[in-house]
Amino acid sequence: MTFARRPFLLAGCALAMFASAGASHAQAGNKNPLEGRFQKIEGFAFDKLPLNDAIKTVHGNGKYRLAVFSDPNCGHCKRIDKDLKAIGNVTVYVFLYPVLGADSLAKARAIWCSGNRQKAWSDWIDTGTAPADAATTCSTDGLQRGIDLGRQYKVEGTPTLVFSDGTRVPGAIPPPWISTLLEASVK
Repeated sequence: MTFARRPFLLAGCALAMFASAGASHAQAGNKNPLEGRFQKIEGFAFDKLPLNDAIKTVHGNGKYRLAVFSDPNCGHCKRIDKDLKAIGNVTVYVFLYPVLGADSLAKARAIWCSGNRQKAWSDWIDTGTAPADAATTCSTDGLQRGIDLGRQYKVEGTPTLVFSDGTRVPGAIPPPWISTLLEASVK
């Protein structure tokens, strides 16, 4: 697998920016702190995503759909994963997007090449149980396609959330914002 590192935005910076923007927006008397903050991906169709190249997890009834570009070593990605479990009723498709260094790429490869990707991802995110080293014969084509998809959608850092209506959110955001965007994405 080839993967060239590029400069990426830090999710923590994005979180601080969104949190302060939301607070100043609310102080200005505006009712919706989300309005105008995120971009929709032009021509996006959730059903056309290569979902077989993602790790699928269903929380609750899975009513809402969300794609998340996530680095195994990203602390904010781990928090978003836990937040999504608490929000519930969402089907999450995690596209491994190892941008934080060689260790991230090794972990992503090990998760991808495990016998049960969802379990390997969940074990790593929930308990810090590292996946076993990947077999050298494992095909990482699907992992590479996920990385390429992230580049196509201009994912510059992790986590990046893509809602079913094509709304792209860079960085971690508070759970109430995620819930609002999930609900808005199906209207």
